[in-house]
Order: sequence, then C-alpha cells, then structure tokens
Amino acid sequence: MVQKVIKVGSSAGITLSKQATRDLGLRVGDSVRTTIDAKRGRLYVEPANAAVSEETLDWTKKFIDRYRPALEALAKK
Repeated sequence: MVQKVIKVGSSAGITLSKQATRDLGLRVGDSVRTTIDAKRGRLYVEPANAAVSEETLDWTKKFIDRYRPALEALAKK
C-alpha cells in the first residue's frame, strides 16, 4: 500500500487505511509506537500497548539481577 506524507500543523503525518487499522486493532485516538530503522529506510508502526517480547523480559530480568545494588543506590539519590 502506498500512502502520501501529509502536513499536520508543523509536522508530517501518514494516514492509515481502514484495513490497516483493523488489522492492527487500532481505533481513532489510540497511541502507536514508531520505530525507525534508518539504515534500511524503514518505519515500523505498532500499537503502543503491544506486549513486550519474552526475550526483552528475560534480558531485563538479567540486567536487574546483575546491577541490583547499583540500581538501588541510584534510586536513593
């Protein structure tokens, strides 16, 4: 699907087709998360409430376990 970049105030925007919003489970007013892959020239859009991957959860748990003392010290400052 080809979409046109439009002016929205002082910003730019891209409209989503009815089918795209349906496929993503989006409604007008919902928030989305955008990720830019500049090397590949790609823009990814996903619902902001998309679940965090198991890989990310595992990495986060390991990070917290490894750096817990430092994180707790920073929290007290």
